[in-house]
Amino acid sequence: MAAHTRTYAVVGLTLVAAVAAGCSGSGAHTGSGSPASGSTTVSGQNKPAPTESNPPGDIPDNQVYVSYQPVGGSYTGFTVKVPEGWARTSQGGITAFTDKLNTVKIAAVSASGAPTVGSVTNAVVPQLRTQVPKFASPKVSEVTRHAGRVVLLTYQGDSAKDPVTGKVVRDAFERYAFYRAGHEVDLTLSGPVKADNVDPWRTVSDSFTWR
Repeated sequence: MAAHTRTYAVVGLTLVAAVAAGCSGSGAHTGSGSPASGSTTVSGQNKPAPTESNPPGDIPDNQVYVSYQPVGGSYTGFTVKVPEGWARTSQGGITAFTDKLNTVKIAAVSASGAPTVGSVTNAVVPQLRTQVPKFASPKVSEVTRHAGRVVLLTYQGDSAKDPVTGKVVRDAFERYAFYRAGHEVDLTLSGPVKADNVDPWRTVSDSFTWR
């Protein structure tokens, strides 16, 4: 009688162990290859956020600006802020600061009178048509900057070919003509037409100061 009792006990323990094993396995997978409840999936709301991509030529929001004051040339009585770290070149009375696809160009000349919308339309626009490849969409207006009244000419044109890739970029231009006491300073800002550089160009043009 004792032997039978021990046999029944062993069988009972075996059944309990089998049931426990079955319960512990349930819920780990729902169907073939399905992930456990609460795991991260690649679809739906668990997809990673798309990487932001700014148009070529966008000047970074954290760009630092430094004051530029000419020390030579026809006139040195002004200062203007330019982006720090941009490459500087000077040729034929024009100083330019360039970084990748953007340029700040400064030219100081003697002038018998202040530029007007009419003078820029009748003299400057025809000249640029012969100098800028595929010159288009000129618009001349008077605007106000911290230095006072200024004549603004906006237009578009093709850039020079990249010496390495041969690529040509469609550029947008802002040309500001500042004037005081027989001196004119032309400040030209340019970059790709799809770049959003409204704030950086405003920073540069508003920084112009007569000394």
